[in-house]
Amino acid sequence: MERRELLKLIAVSTGAAFVCADALAWDKPPQATALAKTGFSSDDLLLMNDVAETILPKTNTPGAKDAQVGQMMAIFVADCYTADQQQLFKQGLLELNKLTTQQYAKPFLLLDSAQKHACLSELDQQAKTQNSEAGLWGMESKKPNSRSPRDKSPLPHYFTLMKQLTLYSFFTSEVGATKVLRYVAIPGKYDGDLPYKKGDRAWATG
Repeated sequence: MERRELLKLIAVSTGAAFVCADALAWDKPPQATALAKTGFSSDDLLLMNDVAETILPKTNTPGAKDAQVGQMMAIFVADCYTADQQQLFKQGLLELNKLTTQQYAKPFLLLDSAQKHACLSELDQQAKTQNSEAGLWGMESKKPNSRSPRDKSPLPHYFTLMKQLTLYSFFTSEVGATKVLRYVAIPGKYDGDLPYKKGDRAWATG
């Protein structure tokens, strides 16, 4: 992932919390769906975690698996996506394994790290091309969103949904916000002359 693109995604992921449309109803206190009721199998969760870890691997800082991003993705899809978004995301998991079986004769989980990276890089380019042709420019740098069920505009490529959810889930998790970004709970004090040196971690908001 290019550094500029990553920084954009960090910015939109941490700038404000995402709220599902259903959670805005005053008489419905938001409650996350239990993981077992999201409609994803244990194999699906392993695959989502592996995709997320390929996008955000563990280095000298935690990776996506450390934040259990796959589980968060499953809950987000179940709670915040419309039926057509859910269908696209789940079909995308099948398409991903279909692609790797055609190219490498094995599912994504059994690929080595270089093959996984090559596969997702190819999908990323396909997604950008498809999104641009559909007039969905810059979708890769936006937060995941919950469409209105009446929205008939084109859906992005399925990998765009996976990538958005990976970045959003990671950088809004405790691990991502405190061990990769720098976290200060809000409200906090105002400092108009905060020192910065090159390489300092970005700030997360609470």
